[in-house]
Amino acid sequence: MGGDVIGLVAVILSLGIPIAALYTYYRVRKLRTEERLAAIARGVEIPMAPEPSQAARSRRAGVLLVSGAVGYIIMFGLIARVTGEPDTWAAAAFGLLPLSVGIGYLIDFRLVRRESRA
Repeated sequence: MGGDVIGLVAVILSLGIPIAALYTYYRVRKLRTEERLAAIARGVEIPMAPEPSQAARSRRAGVLLVSGAVGYIIMFGLIARVTGEPDTWAAAAFGLLPLSVGIGYLIDFRLVRRESRA
């Protein structure tokens, strides 16, 4: 009975969390749109948020990927240290993929910024 419940909970969570996240995103967008329309109806001037530049998008993606990868590697490193199982370091090695992609984004940020100055 215990294994059945664990499987059911795993399926519900793996499907329920993304659906809840999508619904929350939809509701927030809808509320923002309604708020903007109400402000426009009252005659309030609403400034449009400018789109971030290519350099800003690359910098943000690079920082997020690098910090996430470093946290992932540190987490599995601590788990390997606490449990005393050196095989856990193999899981930490998977953090090298987002780390390298994040470093690539940061290099792209530098190149885009250098091109915009020239």
